[in-house]
Amino acid sequence: MEHVNITVSDPIATASRLSDWFGWQVRWQGAARAGGTTVHVGTDDSYIAVYSLGNTNESKEDNYVTHGSLNHVGVVVGDLDAVEKKVLAGGYKTRNHADYEPGRRFYFDDDDGIEFEVVSYM
Repeated sequence: MEHVNITVSDPIATASRLSDWFGWQVRWQGAARAGGTTVHVGTDDSYIAVYSLGNTNESKEDNYVTHGSLNHVGVVVGDLDAVEKKVLAGGYKTRNHADYEPGRRFYFDDDDGIEFEVVSYM
């Protein structure tokens, strides 16, 4: 996969957190659709485009029952424990820890309610 594009409340803050948690870098940022702002954050090979129009609506819908919804973002990391420490240090709660083939994992929600699954195959 090359990228996904998600709507967030603050693309600059979201990109900063993603960079901190996963060791990513901002690849590009600037003006976007309808006068919004987008930040591309990730690696040389793939990224997440985080977009905001600036006046987004907060949704409380259950993604898992809404057609076309994003359920979660899965991110592969080398050191699961180190990433979890960063997430916890930011005040986020992790859950659903599991260790089954092909790797260990945990989940957490960010400030916008986006669920992340963090996986390590090591």
